[in-house]
Amino acid sequence: MPGPAASHKPQSGRPAEPGRPPLPAVDVRVLARVRTLSAHPPQSLVIEGGGAPDREAAAFAWASLLNCQSRGDRPCGVCETCRQIAERVFRDVIVVDKEFFEEAKREGVSGTDAMRRLLPVWGQPPHGEGRRVTLFTLAHELHPSVANLLLKTLEEPRPGNVFVLLAPQRERLLQTLVSRSFVLTLPWPRARATEPDAAEWIGALLHFWETGQGWFERTGTKGGADRDLAQRIVLGLQHALAEALAQADRADRAGKTGGAGAVAVRLAKRGPVGLRRLDLALVQAQEALGQPTAPVALVLDWLATAVIDK
Repeated sequence: MPGPAASHKPQSGRPAEPGRPPLPAVDVRVLARVRTLSAHPPQSLVIEGGGAPDREAAAFAWASLLNCQSRGDRPCGVCETCRQIAERVFRDVIVVDKEFFEEAKREGVSGTDAMRRLLPVWGQPPHGEGRRVTLFTLAHELHPSVANLLLKTLEEPRPGNVFVLLAPQRERLLQTLVSRSFVLTLPWPRARATEPDAAEWIGALLHFWETGQGWFERTGTKGGADRDLAQRIVLGLQHALAEALAQADRADRAGKTGGAGAVAVRLAKRGPVGLRRLDLALVQAQEALGQPTAPVALVLDWLATAVIDK
């Protein structure tokens, strides 16, 4: 097996992708916050909120900021380093994403062993004068063994190396990873209106979670929810969950509450542990509903019981 330096190419081993859609512009408030952070860069940065492209854009802006050659307003976006980072060919930016693990699988290497290949790389100083930035674009989907290896890595100082963990919400990460990181929250996306039929089912789910009554009669009825409706129920709950988390974040910073939708308010009462359980259950339910052979009623019943406090 080739050594770490030979087995790992910049940007998760893939060539530049000139046809890839450009990332969205970074919110000016986010850019201002990362500029402030750059004075004393944390070893690990969690970026939550926004959409996946927004989180990725903020992460690459952070990488550019820590490596930009400009002496003026950074990141300048025009120096050789900034251009290479934008083209995803900069040697000191490593991307650990789905393709990273799929590439390892094609080589017959486990995800954990693929991560271990990077340990000697992280033990070396960056090639340039800035920081080596490793981006985990789907940190919330890491296998537990990989997440624990990352945790062990963060527990050991890595001079010149910083890590960025991207996730929709911090609750989807190991709490021990979050506790060792600075959390940057992007503006939360606005929740979309849920169609009346899905909203009625969501209300029934909330009632069941609060009282333990009235759910199985609904799913046991012939002609209940079809796959499309079930997917919209899950999506509506995900939007309400994001709103509940956004409201909690605003309340923490402003010292007040109010303004969240009725479903989000009811979900928020479950507390951080309950919201994390709900988030993980919604992801699994969404994946199950994507399988044509999965019985819709059984998936919804599983979701109903998986969220109940044990």
